[in-house]
Amino acid sequence: MKNLRVFGRIHNARRNYSPLPVDPLLRFKTISQTQKAPRVLITGSLGQLGRGLNSVYKYMYGSECVVMSDIVRLPANATDVSDYNYLDILNQGSIEEIVVNKNIDTIVHFSALLSAVGETNVPLALQVNCRGVENILQVAAKHKLKVFIPSTIGAFGPTTPRENTPDLTVQCPTTIYGVSKVYAERLGEYFNHRFGVDFRSMRFPGIISATKPGGGTTDYAIQIFYDALQKGKHTCYLRPDTRLPMMYDTDCMASVIQLLAADSQSLKRRTYNVTGFSFTPEEIADAIRRVMPGFEIDYDICPTRQSIADSWPMSLDDSEARKDWGWNPEYGLDETVQVMFALLRREEDKPTKIVSTA
Repeated sequence: MKNLRVFGRIHNARRNYSPLPVDPLLRFKTISQTQKAPRVLITGSLGQLGRGLNSVYKYMYGSECVVMSDIVRLPANATDVSDYNYLDILNQGSIEEIVVNKNIDTIVHFSALLSAVGETNVPLALQVNCRGVENILQVAAKHKLKVFIPSTIGAFGPTTPRENTPDLTVQCPTTIYGVSKVYAERLGEYFNHRFGVDFRSMRFPGIISATKPGGGTTDYAIQIFYDALQKGKHTCYLRPDTRLPMMYDTDCMASVIQLLAADSQSLKRRTYNVTGFSFTPEEIADAIRRVMPGFEIDYDICPTRQSIADSWPMSLDDSEARKDWGWNPEYGLDETVQVMFALLRREEDKPTKIVSTA
């Protein structure tokens, strides 16, 4: 909730970005006034996007609407976390126990090994990213639950059109992360068709957020802000011209909330592209220089991450999400840079937290 209040103060103080609303949380308020409060289980809730979504849902509906779970011990300083439960997603019985005992009607399944980490441990990625999805969907079918499982730009590959990539196109990923996400998309759609599971998914771009990184190829786009503040310089592991789609955290949270709140009849598909804006390392460095003129960037290319990035889209076509359920991002590159600096300057004396999801 603290970061949500910070977002509000930052936006209220803005002068140069008129498309942004006076109240950046208006989207969430509007939905909460028209929708019944869900009872949500978030898996992988301590990493990536889980804690942010937990805060948004509690802002919307109160502290009783979310059950958090993960496979690690709860940090002692996690004051934003409540109703936390240890949950191994490879144990279907444990998932079902929480669903029944906590009266869950919606699962947001964030547990996954991301792109760069997955390549270092393929057997574990198969277990977590495939077997875990199977268990979630089987429990959802048995107990008639709504399920959101995020996908990724990593579900595309080098034979996919890289500019303005559409929802329906060639999907031949070259990473185990991407392969597992294509499997999750297809299996979720099968469970929707065969068993009536209300499965929903989105292909996320890189997400710029204030939570810890989980081993994603787009992590440089968050680390660059910490390096700017702490060192005035960033060494990037991607080429300066590597263009990738990205989205700011608050827009990401809004996309999940909006898709889950959408009338099922309005959804023409079960997996949608969503995006905010695309940029290269050199372009985000230029945007940072508009705030911090002395900032420097150099490059030490990581062959593994560069190869992954070169197989992904440079931009996404999310027109179907805009048309079917009203998706509309509110943050561009300059807005994201200013918000990130404002947040990190407030938090620079506290433990560092950063993330991306691709």
